[in-house]
Amino acid sequence: MIPIFRPSMGEEEIKAVSEVLKSGWIGLGPKTKEFEEKFAEYIGVKYAVALNSCTAALQLALKILNLKKGEEVITTPLTFISTAFAADYNNLKPVFADIKEDTLNIDPEDVKRKLTKKTKVILPVHFGGHPCDMDELYKIAEKYNLTIIEDAAHACGSEYKGNKIGSISKLSCFSFHAVKNLAMGDGGMITTNDKEIYERLIRLRWLGIDKSTFNRNKENYSWDYDINEIGFKCHVNDISSAIGLVQLKKLEKNNEKRRNIFKKYNEAFKDVKEIETPLWKGDIKSACHNYVAKVENRDELIQYLAKNDISSGVHYKPLYLHPVYKHIKAECPITDRIWKKLILLPLYPDMKNEEINKVINCIKEFYSNK
Repeated sequence: MIPIFRPSMGEEEIKAVSEVLKSGWIGLGPKTKEFEEKFAEYIGVKYAVALNSCTAALQLALKILNLKKGEEVITTPLTFISTAFAADYNNLKPVFADIKEDTLNIDPEDVKRKLTKKTKVILPVHFGGHPCDMDELYKIAEKYNLTIIEDAAHACGSEYKGNKIGSISKLSCFSFHAVKNLAMGDGGMITTNDKEIYERLIRLRWLGIDKSTFNRNKENYSWDYDINEIGFKCHVNDISSAIGLVQLKKLEKNNEKRRNIFKKYNEAFKDVKEIETPLWKGDIKSACHNYVAKVENRDELIQYLAKNDISSGVHYKPLYLHPVYKHIKAECPITDRIWKKLILLPLYPDMKNEEINKVINCIKEFYSNK
């Protein structure tokens, strides 16, 4: 079976984990600090805070703003549930703005329509690694004094007008889940240039404690520490960070492999009338986290691919269609129409040419028989 995603791992990751295990320090420690520093340097920011997931990153990024209960966060409905849950975790209200038909990213024009006096945050998701229209979103944010927090779970290595995603906004959140471009099994990161925010995030990820265990050990184990606010247990560990350091070295090369597969799919499907291929629009560089096309007879195609040992899926069922959000009345006509055509095809750095060709030929075969 050809999977949708497969992490690109090898002997370097195995060696890195082995070294950490032998070191005797496997929790939050020196490898995590090194990973944070190297990641911040790669993105082009002053600070990076490593966490156990992007979900935690989004939750803490919103918490750091000290918003009031019931204030609103405008985001896209075409995303993983964590994006919206981060608002609920902070007693905020998620509001869904419609998407743009071409990029599947949040539509700034609909963001304007969804603004209220309670709106405090715009939370765009760079769908599939394709950066959102940040210029237009910042025009809105500046006019109405809003904060932009970027959900960059798909966008590790993406660029917007020559700037790495993660370097543009006050807070950006990354995912290092097993299927992501930089894969650690699980993990997340917040990037920022704000020292005060950075220092508070460091405390919040470790239950509000003002000194990590590793730092206290460096002080000949000073047992004393203070806790000034309620925090969370959501830091990453040195085992994961060791994998992250190796994956970071491979990121640009692996992203280029993803782009080449993306281009092969687009070239192969350009003349298939039942398929609308994804595009790159504007002055952007996509990390090509996934390949999502719009197709006719989507569900039949998924079944046909499965019978031929090819995995496929749907990214995503709109969040407002899940029972948990049945209380939210979302007016997103483009999302309503488009999501029923979306199909997620296999794309990963180590995908072999014969696997790529099998996917292409199987899909062409399916439509030629229609």
